[in-house]
Amino acid sequence: MERKKRKRIPRERKQDDENRSIYPGSSRPSNKNSDKKPLRQGSKTFKPRVSQPEYNTGPQKDEIRLNKYLSNAGVCSRREADKYIEAGVVTVNGKVVTELGTKVSPRDDVRFNNERLSLEQKVYLLLNKPKDFTTTTDDPHADKTVMDLVKNACRQRVYPVGRLDKKTTGVLLLTNDGELSARLTHPKHNHKKIYHVYLDQNLKKSDMDQIAQGIELNDGPIRADEISYVDPKDKKQVGVEIHSGRNRIVRRIFEKFDYKVLKLDRVYFAGLTKKGLPRGKWRFLSQKEVDMLRMTRK
Repeated sequence: MERKKRKRIPRERKQDDENRSIYPGSSRPSNKNSDKKPLRQGSKTFKPRVSQPEYNTGPQKDEIRLNKYLSNAGVCSRREADKYIEAGVVTVNGKVVTELGTKVSPRDDVRFNNERLSLEQKVYLLLNKPKDFTTTTDDPHADKTVMDLVKNACRQRVYPVGRLDKKTTGVLLLTNDGELSARLTHPKHNHKKIYHVYLDQNLKKSDMDQIAQGIELNDGPIRADEISYVDPKDKKQVGVEIHSGRNRIVRRIFEKFDYKVLKLDRVYFAGLTKKGLPRGKWRFLSQKEVDMLRMTRK
């Protein structure tokens, strides 16, 4: 018996159909189960590269403060480092140093509890944060933290850049690059953030206009740089572009007008998006992305 030949789908057409399952710039994938299924490329399961890249971060400063050296070496945060320095457990070239503000160079012999330290390689992780995870490195009262999601990502100790509250999802950067982190979170640099907001009721055009023009909250004035309906047919979904990093700022804006935010998803932060990254997963930034972040205004 002659076997029927299977009709082959052209590879290009098949891949185009799959690429349409993720629509750019959106806070949600078109396939509601996309967070549970691996992305596919052709007939093989797509696995993102997880080997840690070596980043070129430009020339290093000849001298840095001792607390920053300890932080960059992965010992602790700068604030904690000051306490260790004052306690006399840090030595530089064989001498105990207790004076805050002391500067050291990469050539110095810096030791913590008699163990020699070396500056860590910089690492940059992008996480698509799920809800119910607290953005903190150490909170004994938190059931789940974002650090649980990246604990096996790298040997370096990384920190979240800024905060997303427990119920907010989306783009979160983690790094051990303290200088870049400070630049990305300082108010004067005005880094853009875009949120997809789901409300309990339709947003009135008059309220939208007021948010764009500016309103007064308990901690000062605030306005959205851009605000629009995500879908003209569904006025409960709103896209908001804002630069402020004040605590719960997006939720408080809508609470001012008696709207309840049912869901809040950050889809953009300082040029980074979560496109193609399932909820709860992380990836390393590319060198191009790191260069883009470091080229931001100082």
